[in-house]
Amino acid sequence: MDEKVGWWADELYHVLWAYRTTPCTPTGESPFNLSFRTEAVIPVDVGAPSPRVTDFNEQLNGDGLNANLDLLEEAREESRIRVAAYKQKVSNYHDSKIRHREFRAGDLVLRKAAISQPKNVAKLSPTWEGPYRVKEVIRPGSYKLETLEEHLLPHAWNS
Repeated sequence: MDEKVGWWADELYHVLWAYRTTPCTPTGESPFNLSFRTEAVIPVDVGAPSPRVTDFNEQLNGDGLNANLDLLEEAREESRIRVAAYKQKVSNYHDSKIRHREFRAGDLVLRKAAISQPKNVAKLSPTWEGPYRVKEVIRPGSYKLETLEEHLLPHAWNS
């Protein structure tokens, strides 16, 4: 696209065609295939003497397209199942990298300075502030904090 600066509108069609006809990882199908239950034939393949073009039979093609349309909902349901499995796999990977920390009332903790004071963040600002004492466990991962002088902070904080 660097050579075609200003011509992006002319190239957009080709980019969209490539996106719509390329199989996606979560579904295993191309968006074109999920919409029409048939594979797209690129314009270059129509002009080239390939078995797909030379063995084309219009009657058999029409029957095949009708059969594909009958199976369209089944293919979409299979794709939904694949997407759900893919999302679960990504979620499990993400959750495996998280270290859960549980605190009890009375534990000393630090809080992230960028979250408590987002306007005052500079390059050499301290990353953490505190210590604070856990006053109350609202639910796992959510806590009421107080300063060491027993001044209660205004809202709950998440770990």
